[in-house]
Amino acid sequence: MYYYPGYEETVTSTPSIPSIGVWGIVALVIAIIGGIVLYYLFVNTNKKVNNKFLDACKNFLSFKKMLIEDLLKIIYIVLAIFITLISFELITTSFFGFIFTLIFGNLVLRVVFESILVNIMIWKNTTEINKKIK
Repeated sequence: MYYYPGYEETVTSTPSIPSIGVWGIVALVIAIIGGIVLYYLFVNTNKKVNNKFLDACKNFLSFKKMLIEDLLKIIYIVLAIFITLISFELITTSFFGFIFTLIFGNLVLRVVFESILVNIMIWKNTTEINKKIK
């Protein structure tokens, strides 16, 4: 390869913007059509599904099984361990910073996650009450 002054060769492996735009529009149209068809033929029907996998998919797509509650609990545990371990790093520089981070960091984290989970519990209880009324 020869070098010419003022000429820089750029090699990119990413597609050009127009091809991404066209594929993006095609993907959006397919996703909209597929979502509407899937919703009306599978999620919004009262038909019982005999296949366990399809029943699990129907419950997942209709949000009968909420994953966010378990995910939030895992994230809380990870962050609580992280805050606790970070607070032990502060013990060498500031004992007050260590105590403050250890106690109030975990306390604030707990309050934030409890407030989020309370909203989820309210939703669950409201759904149960609604099912019992019908």
